[in-house]
Amino acid sequence: MHSLLKALGGLTAAGVAGVGYAAFVERNWFTLREVSVPVLPAGSRPVRVLQVSDIHLTPGQSRKIEWVRSLARLSPDFVINSGDNLSHLEAVPALLRAMEPLMDFPGAFVLGSNDYYAPVLKNPALYLTARHAEAPEGRALLPTDELIAGLAAGGWSDLNNARTTVRWGEHPVELVGVNDPHIELDRYADVAGPASADVALTVGLVHAPYQRVLDAMVSDGAGLVIAGHTHGGQLCLPGFGALVTNCDLDRSRAKGLSRWWPGAGSNPDSGTGGEHSLRGRALPSSAAPDDAAWLHVSAGLGTSRFAPVRFACRPEATLLTLTARAE
Repeated sequence: MHSLLKALGGLTAAGVAGVGYAAFVERNWFTLREVSVPVLPAGSRPVRVLQVSDIHLTPGQSRKIEWVRSLARLSPDFVINSGDNLSHLEAVPALLRAMEPLMDFPGAFVLGSNDYYAPVLKNPALYLTARHAEAPEGRALLPTDELIAGLAAGGWSDLNNARTTVRWGEHPVELVGVNDPHIELDRYADVAGPASADVALTVGLVHAPYQRVLDAMVSDGAGLVIAGHTHGGQLCLPGFGALVTNCDLDRSRAKGLSRWWPGAGSNPDSGTGGEHSLRGRALPSSAAPDDAAWLHVSAGLGTSRFAPVRFACRPEATLLTLTARAE
């Protein structure tokens, strides 16, 4: 009995230590991840694109604000904000302060559900079930118009169900974006169409990487799709990875760079939470056809203020260096 009690005590202590680490250390341990993506025409000079995502900001998060501001030192050619900026009704001024030095560079943004609806206290275990996608009934509305106006005032393009052409370095690049599929605000049909023949690259922008949007964008010729939303799983197991993706993307693509092609998600239930998410995986990127697009999913910088933990999944921004394709 003494040995059993001692073992239980050790497990309890380890659990408490793990929660403390996840709540007070890792969620504030911001990191810049750097990724190279071979998507530009042969002979092109590299283009650097900074992605910030899922900041989930509250007004008092000064450490996060200053870290985001410090990213301006990278002098990117372009900045992508892939949504879920807010976690408080009064967070827009703080968010715009964080973005201010980044607005010295051209950029574009799409919104996530947490740019529309304030977070609420709920059982965090729901994140591991299919109920994570339920409609945000009863949640307070965030000042979305103020957020959009502030980002647009910095010269950034609003890509919520919109299409535009910009310059990335020496290249004209076509951007095609949708509003958040997680709350069914995506209207890809409004911006659908073959990739322009007059640009070096067509890039899809979306907050939540639902397969219906990825398939549509890539079918139309997008060579790169940039997304956020998943938090990289937020709570991961070493050697196993993300438990869930909070959408229908498979767990193997919860964060980082992979290949995507129409139909790449072989299991429609993979990544959606619950039993299927613990075993469902799509076809591996090694099975990708030669013309498959690149998909980058950011693990993001924040958490809901009602679930302020990260484990084995550090908060991140990403510097994407786009390079020339092999001839």
